[in-house]
Amino acid sequence: MFGTVFVLAIRSIRRHLLRSFLTILGIVIGVAAVVAMVTLGKATTSAVQQQISALGTNVLQIRPGQGFGRGGGGPRPPDFDPEDVTAIEQQVAGVTAVAPQASTTATAIYEGANWSTTVQGTTNGIFTVQPWPLAQGRIWTPAEEQAGKSVCIIGNTVRQNLFRGGEAVGHRMRIGNISCDVIGVLSTRGQAGFGGDQDDTVVMPIKAVQRRFTGSRDIRLMMVGVDQAYSTTVVQAAISDLLRERRNIAGGKQDDFNIFDTKQISDTLTGTTTLLTRIVAAVAAISLVVGGIGIMNIMLVSVTERTREIGIRLAIGAVANEVLMQFLVEAVVLSMLGGLVGLALAQLVILAATPLMQVPWTFDPTINMVAFAISAIIGVVFGFFPARRAAALNPIDALRHE
Repeated sequence: MFGTVFVLAIRSIRRHLLRSFLTILGIVIGVAAVVAMVTLGKATTSAVQQQISALGTNVLQIRPGQGFGRGGGGPRPPDFDPEDVTAIEQQVAGVTAVAPQASTTATAIYEGANWSTTVQGTTNGIFTVQPWPLAQGRIWTPAEEQAGKSVCIIGNTVRQNLFRGGEAVGHRMRIGNISCDVIGVLSTRGQAGFGGDQDDTVVMPIKAVQRRFTGSRDIRLMMVGVDQAYSTTVVQAAISDLLRERRNIAGGKQDDFNIFDTKQISDTLTGTTTLLTRIVAAVAAISLVVGGIGIMNIMLVSVTERTREIGIRLAIGAVANEVLMQFLVEAVVLSMLGGLVGLALAQLVILAATPLMQVPWTFDPTINMVAFAISAIIGVVFGFFPARRAAALNPIDALRHE
């Protein structure tokens, strides 16, 4: 019985292809929008998590000021000094390494090619705190770091623009007014949505940058690695107490520095992107309801058009349940066809959008199955009333219908 009803439903849909397509358009748009928005939202969340993890796990970032800026309208808070770095390393339990950073921008030059880039001065501790393996070469030695030697490790973007993608290790280039021996090339990290091109950088010993570029021993950023066995919250509190003491901050005064836990940043950004994804998906889901209303409307028109046909079927022995089943199956088939077309359209949208958004392409079977199931349920819900109306027709009245 069901097979016959299904065949009748397909025949009815084929007789009115254009009308059937316009009927399912709302379902197509709704399913495509929901699947695409949820999938792209999850891909964005994954990309954010990858970018945060590139900063290292169990890492604390310490800056002067009460936020990413200096905060407030008062005088600029004092920068950190090398003694602060030593104090944190030696006096706070659970700290694996502290990497102070001093940065500036400069033009790098090699054999007529030039490239404006960021120069970061730091210590070898950065490779412990923020693991970033080398594609080629080596890191500087403790002796080179202590002496502030003009040696550098370059990112892949700098290598591509200065050395045309060729061998860079062992060559000497100029950064600003100083010559620098290239001893290593960092592995490729790519773009960061909140920080630009991570590979557009030159890393040097911090003393070299302070002497040759910044002209001071001031430190604007400290990256602190925390042992996995310790809670970052406990270590953060200990560092805060130590810095308050060293910077002579009295009991009731606010800190003139801030400490950010990369895990907290990751959780915040992940929560934000997830919330936005849900909101957009909920808005997109309204199209499914609109599509369901469209199906109900067209099915009611179909019942009116086929009243005489329904009367003939009832008169020759068909029972009301068979008529109800025929129209209900027709509505469900329409809705499921819309769901399948919507899923296909969603994949095309995702394939086109991921390169533009610079996020990885992913296929989420759960959201695809859920969206398809919802499209079928919409067919049942919005097709039931027209089907029931058809089944409730009086055969005599239906046969009189013109």
